[in-house]
Parts: sequence; structure tokens; C-alpha cells
Amino acid sequence: DRPRPTAQSDRGAIYPFTVSEELAGRLCLLGRRQEGTLFMTLLAAWKALLYRYTGQGDLCVGTPIAGRNRSEIEGMIGFFVNTLVLRTDLSDNPPFTTLLRRVRKMVLGAQAHQDLPFEKLVEVLQPARDLNRTPLFQVMFSWRDAPLPALEVAGLHICPMEIHTGTAKFDLTLEMTKVPEGLRGAFEYSTDLFDEETIARMAGHYRTLLEGIAAHPEARLSDLPMLTEAERHPMLVGWNATEAGYPQDRCIHQLF
Repeated sequence: DRPRPTAQSDRGAIYPFTVSEELAGRLCLLGRRQEGTLFMTLLAAWKALLYRYTGQGDLCVGTPIAGRNRSEIEGMIGFFVNTLVLRTDLSDNPPFTTLLRRVRKMVLGAQAHQDLPFEKLVEVLQPARDLNRTPLFQVMFSWRDAPLPALEVAGLHICPMEIHTGTAKFDLTLEMTKVPEGLRGAFEYSTDLFDEETIARMAGHYRTLLEGIAAHPEARLSDLPMLTEAERHPMLVGWNATEAGYPQDRCIHQLF
């Protein structure tokens, strides 16, 4: 919505949305048919949306990874989280199933090298650095499929409270969480760059795209539906309602 400022301010906000249990189930089944996971399916859909927005055929998206890939460190206290850069080629406008297979291969390859620190990768690649953007990627995708355990303390009723610090670590982060009623999504976005209205439309586009993917997974990315019904109706009906009355007692050439 606005030009990128000369330096990052880290000001941000969150926009939540949900995906129904029925749609989440169909997406999970689609992933299994392609020998993938729900994480891979949602990530592929996120890349498809970015492709439709930008026209870029070479997309890098970051994702956090727990870093606890050995049973010996499972119970240790400490911060093991690393960041992976997931790069995908979409330049040939592939069918979604083809994109999903590419994403699956890429994710498995990245996870095989998850012990390489992100900072070391930046050091080796030496990308052009800029104060107004993060190196290698500016958009992140985060997936949580393990719900937090319920806390029980005698005499107390405990429930989670959603809070936000008013910051954004990247230009745009999509976080998806598996919950009993389906999927809970949240966009964390830089308020220097985006308005809430834009992010709300983006959430609607992502959900519409997921519906199209579940219904027609073999369709090419450019053929998948993205606009919500509220956006599509004025384009197809409202803006085309241009009929106007004119004198019926003369021919068209006489009116000129």
C-alpha cells in the first residue's frame, strides 16, 4: 500500500482468520495423495497466492524449524530454533499438484540441512544488505500442528489470552495452526507497508484459493479462483450494469 521506508521500524499488527474443519480435511487428504503433509499443502498454496499477486516465478519464503531432531535433546531447556529458506520455481505456471510435489521435494531437502544456522547461510551467500528489509526473504510461513497442553492448577481456571506486541518481524508472516475446529490463521504484517483492509482481502483470497485447490487440484495456478464473492459480483455484474434509456422513435444514426 505504501513505498518501503528507508529503514525498518518493526511496527506491525495481526489479522486473524479461520479455515473450516471440512476444508482442512480435504486439504489434508490432498496432501496425502501427493505423499505430502498439510504443512506442505498450505505452504504451496501460500506460494501460489504470492505468485498470483507478484508474477514472480522464483519465490523464497522463510519458515522456522524447532531444531529438536534428536531424541537426546528433546527434554533439554534451550533455544534450538533455526530458520530455513524455502525456494520454489513457479515460472511455468504449473498445476497445483505439480507445485505441491516441488514444494515437498524442496522442504525435505531443506529439513535435511536444518542444522546449518541461518546466520551462517547469510554470511556465506553475502546478499546485498539493506536497512529496510531482511536478507534472503521478506515473507515467512509458520506452521503449528501441536496444540499447547492444558494447564491445570488446583483452584484456578486458566485460559489463553491472545495478545500482540504491535510489532512485525518481517514484511508479512502467515501463521497457520491446527485446532479441533479446523485451522486458525493469522497474518502478522508491517503497518509501514500494508493497511488492515488489504490484509483482510488477502485472507479472503487465501481462503478462496484453498477452496479452489481442494476442488480442482489439477488446475494451473492462474486458473484457480482467488476473488471472494463480494469482490467478484461487482466486477461481473455491478460494473457491467451500464444500460441506459434512449429515445425509441429514432434510429441510432439519427441520435448521433
